[in-house]
Amino acid sequence: MLEQIVGNKALDVMQRGMGAANLRHEVISHNIANVNTPYFKKSNVVFEELLAKELDLDDTGRMKVVRTNDRHMPIAFRGRALAKIELDESSSMRYDNNNVDIDVEMASLAKNSLYFNALARQVGGQFSRIRSVLTGQ
Repeated sequence: MLEQIVGNKALDVMQRGMGAANLRHEVISHNIANVNTPYFKKSNVVFEELLAKELDLDDTGRMKVVRTNDRHMPIAFRGRALAKIELDESSSMRYDNNNVDIDVEMASLAKNSLYFNALARQVGGQFSRIRSVLTGQ
């Protein structure tokens, strides 16, 4: 019973999203630390695209399958998308063949911080709702 309450799919997806954001923060920090390293190629974290494929989302971000009746078969996750690091081999305009743009990386870091904080608020809200159901308050 408790597994059904705490182990829901929304919390699982949010937890994986927070893990991806944490990994992305580390990768961006590594990119920033190597901004002046000759021949360094930056890395990126891919997660949202993999999650969209897992959830079978269309181009607008909506699920292609809609459950309109409780007697319909439940919508199940097909996989378990996890964040992965990809090396960006794109060419560079810099003389030292480094492709890190500090302005882009700082903007990505700010965006990632907002993403992580939003997920943390959602997880906190989910646990508040669970606590409310369990305590009756």
